[in-house]
Amino acid sequence: MALDKVIFAFAGAMIIVGLVLGLNVHAYWFGLPAFVGLNMFQAAFTGLCPLAILLKKMGVKPGKAFS
Repeated sequence: MALDKVIFAFAGAMIIVGLVLGLNVHAYWFGLPAFVGLNMFQAAFTGLCPLAILLKKMGVKPGKAFS
């Protein structure tokens, strides 16, 4: 799987987990999807994604968005 797809899948999973935990455990968990969303927003403008850097070091093939 390309790096882009891994990042989008991970971000989507973290958003869903944060929403479920926020609804069922504590409202502070809503900070997780907010953090993920803000990170995706800044990555769109800067091209800097910490997860992309980590996954590249782990050997995941780069995709078009984070090459």
